Amino acid sequence: MSPSIHLTIAPGDDAPIYRQIVRQVREALVGGRLLAGDRLPSHRELATQLVIAPLTVKKAYDELERDGLIETARGQGTFVRADVAQASGPERREALRPGVRQLVHEAHLCGVGDEELLALVEEEAERLRARRARTTETAS
Repeated sequence: MSPSIHLTIAPGDDAPIYRQIVRQVREALVGGRLLAGDRLPSHRELATQLVIAPLTVKKAYDELERDGLIETARGQGTFVRADVAQASGPERREALRPGVRQLVHEAHLCGVGDEELLALVEEEAERLRARRARTTETAS
């Protein structure tokens, strides 16, 4: 898996463990911490890291694969699909909506106003653009 992503399991979370994995991988994709072609750990590697059953990881990976986000190449590993970023504009927007809703809710609970939240989003977008620019320069 990409060195900049770290999955964790929250025992107190209402979501089942496999859904927590799915959610975190989706968030990493949306946030740019996982990019097309990045390798994910094997079922056994991730299960060992998270101290969970390998079948739980398999269930999460199966869902991500059904959703067209990852693919498994027998004997090579599991990877973020190369065409993962090719969803249409409306599909991408709708995929982001639950995370945005959660972010806005948490910001308001913390007393962060709309303008301050928008400024924070802009800062993070700029960090992502800078990271991608560095990655592109390194690849060239």
